[in-house]
Amino acid sequence: MTLDQSFSFGIIIAMMGLFIWGRLRYDIVAALALLAAVLAGIVPYNKAFSGFSDDIVIIVGSALVVSAAVARSGIIEVALTRYGAGITSMRTQMFVLVAAVAILSAFVKNIGALAIMIPIALQMARRSNVSPSRFLMPMAFGALLGGLMTQIGTSPNIIVSRLRGEMVGEPFSMFDFTPVGLILTAVGVVFLTFFNRLLPERKGLSGTMEEALDIANYTTEAEVTEDSTVLGKTVGDVHRLSEGSAMVTAIVRASDRRSSPLPDAVLEKGDVLLIEGDPQALDRAVSGGKLKLHGDKSDKKNQKTEPGDEFGSIEAVIGETSQLIGLTAQTLDLSQRFGINLLAVSRTGQRITERLGEITLHFGDVVVLQGDMKQLPDKLRQLGCLPLAERKIRLGNVRKALAPVLILAIAMGLTAFGILPVAIAFFAAAVAMVFFKTLPLREAYESVEWPILVMLAALIPVSESLSSTGGTVLIADWLSGVARQLPPYGALMLILVAAMAVTPFLNNAATVLVMAPIAATFATSLGFKPDAFLMAVAIGAGCDFLTPIGHQCNTLVMGPGGYRFGDYARLGLPLSILVIAVGVPAIMWVWPLH
Repeated sequence: MTLDQSFSFGIIIAMMGLFIWGRLRYDIVAALALLAAVLAGIVPYNKAFSGFSDDIVIIVGSALVVSAAVARSGIIEVALTRYGAGITSMRTQMFVLVAAVAILSAFVKNIGALAIMIPIALQMARRSNVSPSRFLMPMAFGALLGGLMTQIGTSPNIIVSRLRGEMVGEPFSMFDFTPVGLILTAVGVVFLTFFNRLLPERKGLSGTMEEALDIANYTTEAEVTEDSTVLGKTVGDVHRLSEGSAMVTAIVRASDRRSSPLPDAVLEKGDVLLIEGDPQALDRAVSGGKLKLHGDKSDKKNQKTEPGDEFGSIEAVIGETSQLIGLTAQTLDLSQRFGINLLAVSRTGQRITERLGEITLHFGDVVVLQGDMKQLPDKLRQLGCLPLAERKIRLGNVRKALAPVLILAIAMGLTAFGILPVAIAFFAAAVAMVFFKTLPLREAYESVEWPILVMLAALIPVSESLSSTGGTVLIADWLSGVARQLPPYGALMLILVAAMAVTPFLNNAATVLVMAPIAATFATSLGFKPDAFLMAVAIGAGCDFLTPIGHQCNTLVMGPGGYRFGDYARLGLPLSILVIAVGVPAIMWVWPLH
């Protein structure tokens, strides 16, 4: 072993130790490893920051923006709310949720797909009177499996594709991952649907953000226009859009004439509906019925706005010294004087029956205000309102359901047919999402997981140093000595199991950067093609079912599901064994070793 090889191994072992220790964030650990490699002379000065211009960083960052735009569109929630409301069997609900999150994870980042589906799972759990823990962990595992189906589904696939391009001259394409990934996903969905009872039933942790806010129902005002889908339909149809969680409390017709909101009352153009419900239910009713919110100016073509204006809405409570107290929105002329619009009001212990502009505001009322997100904090201070702890409020936010899906489909088509490289296609898709206003610029930057990108950029030259110093050859020779006693499927299984074992303690992206070059060299030394072994690394790194810390999907459901650390292995260990048993022959069938 040369001195440079010793430095390379020492830095990677120390880096893995710091990852396991967990006291330093992963991007800091990667940055320290890069600095150590530069100081040791195994990464040249002029190559130290080459990772920041690598296609991997561009693809991962762009995919996060595209995922955020698709998630924001609300199209998934609308589809599942419309077609899933009648499902009452828990097993059927489990299948629908796990299959939906798996399919969605193939096209958007799996953590984003899971975040979209969790509120729907919580609604189904309430309807079925079961603990959310029954659904959440199987959904997290389904999201991990679904990410295996395409190149952009998960970071390991993106990294393996790029490394394969360096090794054999041609990267994996968008759907090269689909045959094996689809087989594993199908088997996994069936397993999770029928064997989820291996998981103990837990109660979610109390004190979540939604419970802490504990806001009573809001009242909002929305108008039926000629474009509304509920025009000519009944009040009951509006109720059904929100699954009965939002109720029409009054109908205001021409000349301020009020009509009783009976379920069979037919809605006419120009009707103004007073609707009461929680923010999510109101959003489903308003967006699903294409109703026009009172005072909503986010989509007016003639509105005078600056190019950088981003309209959104925020929850705030009226403070003790607020100038809003005792006045109405009409009296204050909020829109003209302050450039903000009152969209909804909530008052504890009281049902509001007045029209929105006529409500006399009280201390402690909670309001939803709409305006330019850059100016809203200053406006709230002027009005004496206190912004609530941040949570997603979609009521009054501009959303375009089909545009982001169309942009994603075009990007995937361009890459699938080899017209554009993945990095260019998805960077263009991310720019298009912002340009066509399917995602506000502020949310685009917020959606990018910058620590992940920094970690990737720092680790790329560190992992390359293992190859440049000959370290991968040393490890591959040692593994070859072990694998020569094994049949071909045993050698492939060895790599798959090693990747699975390392990922919970390292990081799936870091695992691939370290193990993929070793696996390729190992395959070559045994006289095999590297493709199957690279696929094994990607699958192993993408299938962490044993701990809550190896992947963000597992961490995300731990609190809402009330899971304990050991719960993951109870369901995850049998699933891991199943992935190995099915994955090895599937890889060998799709990617022959010779």
